[in-house]
Order: sequence, then C-alpha cells, then structure tokens
Amino acid sequence: FVKSGGEAFVLGEASGFVKDGDKLCVVLGPRGPEWQENPYPFQCSIEDPTKQTKFKGMKSYIAYKLVPSHTGQQVHRRYKHFDWLYGRLAEKFPVISVPHLPEKQATGRFEEDFISKRRKGLAWWMDHMCSHPVLAQCDAFQHFLTCPSTDEKAWKQGKRKAEKDEMVGANFFLTISVPTGPGASLDLQEVESQVDGFKAFTKKMDESALQLNHTANEFARKQVTGFKKEYQKVGHSFKCLSQAFELDQQVFSAGLNQAIAFTAEAYDAIGDLFADQPRQDLDPVMDLLALYQGHLANFPDIIHVQKGALTKVKESKRHVEEGKMELQKAEGIQERCNIISFATLAEINHFHKIRVRDFKSQMQHFLQQQILFFQKVTQKLEEALHKYDSV
Repeated sequence: FVKSGGEAFVLGEASGFVKDGDKLCVVLGPRGPEWQENPYPFQCSIEDPTKQTKFKGMKSYIAYKLVPSHTGQQVHRRYKHFDWLYGRLAEKFPVISVPHLPEKQATGRFEEDFISKRRKGLAWWMDHMCSHPVLAQCDAFQHFLTCPSTDEKAWKQGKRKAEKDEMVGANFFLTISVPTGPGASLDLQEVESQVDGFKAFTKKMDESALQLNHTANEFARKQVTGFKKEYQKVGHSFKCLSQAFELDQQVFSAGLNQAIAFTAEAYDAIGDLFADQPRQDLDPVMDLLALYQGHLANFPDIIHVQKGALTKVKESKRHVEEGKMELQKAEGIQERCNIISFATLAEINHFHKIRVRDFKSQMQHFLQQQILFFQKVTQKLEEALHKYDSV
C-alpha cells in the first residue's frame, strides 16, 4: 500500500500538475464503474521474427516486426524493448493489471520452436495491451509502437521522457477522474464485498488454470509420444499381416493384401496426425492460460491497494468519533478512497470483459480444431474401408 503510493494519495500527500493528456476517466457503465473506452481503438500485429546482429556480428538478437493498425508503419523491436516497456508500465499503474511478458530464456533463444512460441506469447500480450483503454493510450506504449526503429535519438528521447514521468506512484491517482453528482458515490461496504468476491474468484480461477494447464500439458505429451507410438504399432502389425499374406501367390488374394497394407499406412498416418495435433488445439489454450496466470498474479497487489485505502477510511471515522481528527480531513480521505475504489472496480470489470471474449474465442477454436482432427482421422479410416470394396 505504501510502495504503490496509495497511502500517500489517500492521506492527501500527493501533489502534481495533471495535464489534460494525463487524465484517465472512469465512467458508470451498465455493470458499474468502467474505464472510458479508447475513442480510437487499434490493433497491432507481431510478425517475422528475424535474427539480427550488431557489433560487427559479435552480438545476435531476434527482432520482431510490429505493424500498428492506426499508423500502418512497421517498426522492429527486440524482447529487451518489450521488457523495458513492461517495467515502466508496471511501475506507473498500481491498480491496472499490466499483462506479463512471455518468460525470459538464457539458452536456446534462437531455436525455431522457442522463437515461434515467444512470438505467439507476445501477440497475446500485445492484444491485451491494445484492448486496455488506459494502457493502449499511454505515452510510453505509443512511443514503443510508433518511434521509427532507425531513429536511435528519438527512441532515447522518448525513453527518457517515460522514465522521468512524474505521474507515477501517489501522483498516478491524481490523474483519475471519477463520476460525480447524485448517485455517483460508492457504498464502501458494497465495494468491499465486490472486491472480496473478486479475490475469491481469482484464487479459484488461478487453481483451475494451473490444473487445466497441467492436464493439457500431460495430454499433449501423450499425443506426441504415446498415442503416435500406439497407432503406429497397430499399423506395423497390419503391415506384418499383409506381408505374411503376400506369401500366398493366388491372384484373388492380391486385392486383400493391398487393402490391408493400405490400412497399415492409414494407422501410421493417424499416428502422425495425433503427434501434430496439440500444436493446433492444446498449445493455444496453454498460451492463453499462461497470459491469464500473469494477470491473476497481479491482482493481489491491486486488491491490497484498495484494501489499504478502505482501512484508512475506517481509521479516520474512528478518529473523528474520538475527536482526534477533523471531519473535513476524514471526508477528504473518503473521497480519495472513492477514487481508488472506482479505478479498482473499473479494472475488475475490464478483466471480466476480456476474459469472456478470450475464453469464448479460444474454446471455439479448440473445438473447431478437434472436430477437424477427428474428421481427418475418419477420412483416413473411410479410405481404408473402401479399399475392401473391390476385394
């Protein structure tokens, strides 16, 4: 609570000049407080990871091509640039869940599978950044997306500007404007109950995401090794049978021998289909779970800031009753706690909104891929079956 600047803000110790461009609005939507939508929504693709070198080839790194839809201008960024941006935003926004980046890796960084997996992880990360009404419009993020890769001077200037940003910590809360007027103030008991409910939800979601990740991982491993091996074992056995039948030189046997040999090939191919399948359906589910586990790891700190503010309100009420604090000061504390509560509830609402969007599309993709897979298996078996028609 102290580290985030929440305490200094609630006690009225934060002071700074808020420029119009720094203002963040919370509005009342149908589900309660929400971040005001980005009036100019955009997306950004991450493609073509390429190996590049510097210092005359002594140092190698992977650069990713980013194309933001609102500029259409491509820029190239390294993982260390993403890492820098993540650090800035995590420090600046104490009540916003900045998505975690895919994990760092010291060895095997240039292996194709690792680069492909990291690109997919960064694509999910980018989607969550662009979908967030506050993060998407943040100056540091816009600088990251739009500064030309070749302009080292402009990059460093923007970087320094972001690092000198004064609207961090306690001052960040000064930038939040919340609904005012009748019906706009929050019932603190109701807020506490909602936040407690969300805390229980995140705990349960974290446990189930961990379990699903473990199960999917295990199932994928079985498909790649176990299932493939078992199907190909069946295929090999059919092949042995057809080879035995081939010792019979009768003309009328030839069709059967060929059909059984074809069945053997079909089972061999089905084994390969099983081994390739997790890449299409289970891996994307695990990528999504990894991103959400990052979000879930952020929320205890966000909830802690909100809880700290509520505690200060309760203390101030007690101090007023005991004559240790003026009513006006206590009202100021409650007002500032109200701002933190609005921001926290807006962030919770945003989390639920994108969670429903992401899991809906990912589950649809998973099931579509499963259906396609079993259709391919069925097709192989039907082809084998028809080979017996002319025997």
